[in-house]
Amino acid sequence: MRIVFFGTPQFAIPTLERLLSESQFEVVGVVTQPDKNRGRGNKLSPSPIKEVATAHQVPIWQPARIKKDPETIEALRQLKADIFVVVAYGQILSQEILDLPKSGCINVHGSLLPEYRGAAPIQRCLTDGVTRTGITTMLMDAGMDTGAMLLKYETPVSLWDNADRLAAKLAIEGANLLIETIVDLDRITPTLQEHLAATAAPPIQKSEYTIDWTRSNISLHNRVRGFYPNCVTTFRAQPLKIMSTVPLGRDFQADLPPEMQQLIPELESLDLSSSVPGTVVKIAKGLGFIVQTGSGYLLIREVQLSGKRPQSGTDLVNGMRLAVGELLG
Repeated sequence: MRIVFFGTPQFAIPTLERLLSESQFEVVGVVTQPDKNRGRGNKLSPSPIKEVATAHQVPIWQPARIKKDPETIEALRQLKADIFVVVAYGQILSQEILDLPKSGCINVHGSLLPEYRGAAPIQRCLTDGVTRTGITTMLMDAGMDTGAMLLKYETPVSLWDNADRLAAKLAIEGANLLIETIVDLDRITPTLQEHLAATAAPPIQKSEYTIDWTRSNISLHNRVRGFYPNCVTTFRAQPLKIMSTVPLGRDFQADLPPEMQQLIPELESLDLSSSVPGTVVKIAKGLGFIVQTGSGYLLIREVQLSGKRPQSGTDLVNGMRLAVGELLG
């Protein structure tokens, strides 16, 4: 079976590697986003998918706008592919492109469609605090994740999952589900999506990374893990990334280890009538520091100062002599 693979980020790698390793499939081409400037040196770097394709000597195309690139479209037509597989490619395919492969285009999407259609399904489900998510394979149409569904994989979401950990898990399961989908394609009855039940997962804006301490502790915790590792506040007028947190409150007590559970009654006994959201209200020895939010308290477990490596909240307390009463944000 001749396959052309469309994908760009790390999330797409397990699926491409599975296709390359299975003798029943021949990956005859890879389409990925153009090289971008990345890192401190702002050097031009290939996408993760391009690196894999290069290592396997698979032909690569990197159009800036594939719908407006007749040369790439003609090259894809000449490949006479049976299936196009699309995993987090990052561009919308025109109907002309969707019509090229003999058996259609299959997308591996990181949500249980029709929930979280769009570019950031994993991040958005975490910021919303959902307790289950998964993978959907679907037949693509010209809409944004609106095609008929083929197979689904469902998994629970832990309060401690962040975007990196959940994406790594779903990437592997997505690869498994894609292989199952292609092998059984002739026996699968596509299911139309309920469009009225659809929710959106739009691209993340940089402004969303700034922490608003007037939000509740669970809202902030969900944003920190959903936008990991990018949420940022200010500390002594300098940027400080907040990378790992724990919401402290009766609603979450059963999910906490004993040493964190005992913090809750201690916090309830504090007089915080004069403090405001963003205030450090307690140093939890060996655990980090606790910040008052718009509703409840948030234990800060891991942080990163600008230009430094990530460190524990405890190390920040010791290294910077952080004190109760200091204000973040």
